[in-house]
Amino acid sequence: MHKQKIHVNDVGVRDGFQIEKKLMPTETKILLIDALTATGLAKIEATSFVHPKFVPNMADAETVLRAITRREGVLITAITPNIKGMERAIAVHTAGGRIDEMNLFMSASETHNMANVKRSTSQSLADFAVMVPMAKAVGIKLNGCVSTSFGCPFEGSVPEYRAMMFAEKYLEIGFDGITFADTTGMANPVQVERMMTDAKRRFPGTEITLHFHNTRGMGLANVIAGIRAGITSYDSSIAGLGGCPFAPGATGNICTEDLVNMLDDMGFESGVDIDRLLAVAVKIPAIVGHEVPGQVMKAGKTMHLHPIPKKLYEA
Repeated sequence: MHKQKIHVNDVGVRDGFQIEKKLMPTETKILLIDALTATGLAKIEATSFVHPKFVPNMADAETVLRAITRREGVLITAITPNIKGMERAIAVHTAGGRIDEMNLFMSASETHNMANVKRSTSQSLADFAVMVPMAKAVGIKLNGCVSTSFGCPFEGSVPEYRAMMFAEKYLEIGFDGITFADTTGMANPVQVERMMTDAKRRFPGTEITLHFHNTRGMGLANVIAGIRAGITSYDSSIAGLGGCPFAPGATGNICTEDLVNMLDDMGFESGVDIDRLLAVAVKIPAIVGHEVPGQVMKAGKTMHLHPIPKKLYEA
């Protein structure tokens, strides 16, 4: 019987490292991306073109993209919220630091968009209308992320029509795919299944990705809800790293190895080598200098067995 394919995209080097207080060495990022590339992931988000004053750990974006190893079948992506960032991305792309896809992002919440990128949603959309043709002219695909799609830490509930409205505007501008992001882990499975069933109906043929944070422990449950609605692409972060500098209370993304372990156990096909992935994950605490949320890296895969205690056989 053919297994359903679920695409897993790791965003740990970008989404995880961006909030670390410790400055991560460029060489560490390069080695980590290369190791992740060898696991069979669909996409790896390598860096972000943002102002280094605000996110110091992303100051080496160009260096990272020039140095990492590309592997056939694994897309290298990066993000930016503005025209200046896109200009930097195009410059390194055309100089040999290939970027397969750029993620442009804005929030469904007006308040969060102002806090995050200092732009109104209308201003962000106007910027995107300039940026999309810039990227397409040099062969870079575009994915549009709607942050706070499921709730906002400042406004609370975000009307569902806003996420759909901005997704529709993205496609009108010329984006190739859409990501609905649960930026601070406010989504629940009922909401996810309802909204994504609606999104599949509204945007047939469009690649839709879901980006969940596990802030309230519902991350993997939300993945199952997304799969039930027909969504087959998910962002996650090695060892559960992540957060948002401008989203109070946001904790890590859903954990990549925990996600892959669940998909394997449920009979889905991710194409990811869980053993290689775990070999990378166990190194993360030493890299960041603190404990991380990942569970499977600590407990082992579901069928990881332990020796039977000798005392069971004692008379």
